[in-house]
Amino acid sequence: MDNIISWTAEDEAIIATNTDATECKRCAVELGYWKDDYISYFVKHVDRKAPEINRGYYARVRAMEMFIHQFLERCDTKCQIINLGCGFDTLYWRLRDTTQAVGNFIELDFPSVTAKKGHIIKRNKQLLEKICNEDGEVVIREGDLHSDGYHLLGCDLRCLGEVRRKLAVGGVSDTAPTLVLAECVLVYLRPDAAAALLRHLAATFQRCALIVYEQCNLGDKFGEVMLRNLNARGCALAGERLCREPSAQAERMLTLGFDKARAWDMETVWRALPEDDRARVESLEMLDERELLLQLNTHYALTVATRGDVFADMDLNA
Repeated sequence: MDNIISWTAEDEAIIATNTDATECKRCAVELGYWKDDYISYFVKHVDRKAPEINRGYYARVRAMEMFIHQFLERCDTKCQIINLGCGFDTLYWRLRDTTQAVGNFIELDFPSVTAKKGHIIKRNKQLLEKICNEDGEVVIREGDLHSDGYHLLGCDLRCLGEVRRKLAVGGVSDTAPTLVLAECVLVYLRPDAAAALLRHLAATFQRCALIVYEQCNLGDKFGEVMLRNLNARGCALAGERLCREPSAQAERMLTLGFDKARAWDMETVWRALPEDDRARVESLEMLDERELLLQLNTHYALTVATRGDVFADMDLNA
């Protein structure tokens, strides 16, 4: 039996990071960093963010998309995506606008977050029409939103039993090629809870890829400042001690059951992006604090862990 976890002020602070991230993404989209026709439904007009923040979010979104596309290129339409701590992410709708079909798309987050997201979806035709089933309807059951191929489910990722139940409700397949996304979510779980979740995913899905984006290299002075700022907001990182150098983050995935894992800090990721992409982004805003951007990039990492030969060659330069 999972322990019953009461909601705390710290949980509310973690939930608030979804709003922060969505506002940052909308700002960058408005400035032309990337195209997203759906982000405006989830957050109203926002104040302009610092150039290093906009550029950092571009690198994050671009890198995630790059590996998502690598995954989809290796699969047929029967694959599935599980988005852990989905927040107000618009990936499902952006994929629907492409030719890259996904058999099932499951999103998990705190119930208060998924309830708000579901409410926004239901009141905006442009969002709703892309998730409606053949009858033009969605089903709301026990606070969750369901349609053919899309499930928005409220749960506590710290409770593995609850996660397993929700995935079953979402029609997850143990045999379908599976992509798991975790952007700034695992770090908020206690190390034992995060390990149990990752170990379960690796054991359940024999053909899968996991993409994790979160903090790294927190042991230096810049990392200490990041942690102090988060603590001041009541948002401690339960998995702080695991936010080490990228190579250690990759090694962690191997110990939890994945066949292969690689990790890079975001400065390495940025340098690996096509030169024309970087040139376009650099032309959008003048960046005075180049050193600050470098520090930010070296304190976030992208980790890709895989199971199954079909995904073994997923790489930064693939």
